[in-house]
Amino acid sequence: MEQSQDTGNRGRVWILGLESSCDETAAAVVEDGRRILSNRISSQVEIHARYGGVVPEIASRCHLELINTLVEQALQEAGLTLDRLSAIAVSHGPGLVGALLVGVATAKALSYAIRRPLIAVNHLEAHFYSNLLSDSDIRFPAVGLLASGGHTALAYIPRPGEILQLGQTRDDAAGEAFDKVARVMGLGYPGGPEIDARAAEGDPAAIDFPRAYLEEESRFDFSFSGLKSAVINYIHNLRQRGGEENLPDLAASFQAAVVEVLVEKTIGAVREKGAATVLMGGGVVANSALRREMRRRLGEECPGVELHYPPARLCTDNAAMVAAAAYPQFLASNFAPLTLNAIPYLQLWAKP
Repeated sequence: MEQSQDTGNRGRVWILGLESSCDETAAAVVEDGRRILSNRISSQVEIHARYGGVVPEIASRCHLELINTLVEQALQEAGLTLDRLSAIAVSHGPGLVGALLVGVATAKALSYAIRRPLIAVNHLEAHFYSNLLSDSDIRFPAVGLLASGGHTALAYIPRPGEILQLGQTRDDAAGEAFDKVARVMGLGYPGGPEIDARAAEGDPAAIDFPRAYLEEESRFDFSFSGLKSAVINYIHNLRQRGGEENLPDLAASFQAAVVEVLVEKTIGAVREKGAATVLMGGGVVANSALRREMRRRLGEECPGVELHYPPARLCTDNAAMVAAAAYPQFLASNFAPLTLNAIPYLQLWAKP
């Protein structure tokens, strides 16, 4: 099908973004890659909380039930109709394959129906673009830290639209470790906010949990499974002895171990790449200790390097970041075919 770019919008670029990679169904309209006209999100957290984590089949069914309604709401809030859009963008990976397919199928149908370009967006890359939606004055080159429930990675970003992965997690992502530790502690799901709240009242030096820095050739990779196991074993051993854990100290000590590794590796990447900026994205970036420690360390060791992170509402999965990430691709006419498919294990550096 021949796709049209004739939008009749007097030079403005209005992109509808769709996001369904995990347990948030989202639709948003963003103008010129920066200005959010609408950003509708429906979270399934309460549904999955009873299971202690995301159930893929349930997530897919919820996306199917909600996505068309959210598209209608996003367009209405933006004051636009489908025929005035410039393009349709969708995160096609990584994520849960069934969940991704709902967004991809919807985006392809809309693209075909209104004859507008289809843009495939890497979900991991999109998280960094959340920063451009809240602060347009960002200097490049940048080092990006992605920390979420499903992914942890470091990237070098010389300019918008160009990203090179430096390292990634070998096992559990940071957010996954938060969720699993919180579950053993008897806290709710998702675990990140619960642990952050408890840690505020605890001593981060109370318990000496391990930090995994890995070998030199993997200095920008992450590993949190050992830390997770150490915390779980500590709790089980304490309970077997009839002891009662100090939840604030336990939360603060675990959180400090995660934050220290995230910050240390990011600082190392900044030095090696000569970056002017650190961009953070993903749900774990809402963690108050991570923001505080990253700002402190950069100020002390890398003066002049700026730190940017999105507001909390843009840290978790959303469609505005998908539309923002699609904007450079729209300008470069980097469009996807209608044969686009979901790629559940898409890497940060991969392109469709």
